[in-house]
Amino acid sequence: MTMTLKEKAPLVVPPRVQRRARLKAGDQVEFKTAPGMITIISKPSVVATATDDECTPEQRRIIDAQLAEGLDDIRKGRVSRRFDTVDEMLASMKARKKNPPRRKIRSRGFAGVQICEICELVPFEVPRSM
Repeated sequence: MTMTLKEKAPLVVPPRVQRRARLKAGDQVEFKTAPGMITIISKPSVVATATDDECTPEQRRIIDAQLAEGLDDIRKGRVSRRFDTVDEMLASMKARKKNPPRRKIRSRGFAGVQICEICELVPFEVPRSM
């Protein structure tokens, strides 16, 4: 982005440039100069660094517990082999996938009731004879 400086107007960093640099209102910035060049460096405040993007103590405890559990699994050898490609991983997962057994319904001769293989009674409509 190119701007023309005016004699009495202060130099303003356009909002689009501020957004791209992730500068917010209240941020401190440092100016470094060289012939023909101005560099603006963001200096986040100590308060902002400690509170922005940080987890709450409860969230930190949960994360630490999950990390400890994962490291324990690694130490005990409960890890899968390394895959070089996503296709290898997907092929391995598909090979291990077990299809659930199908529920077959067969008639036992009761009027209005069928019994499936896992011993559930399934009511159904009995056609009326004309």
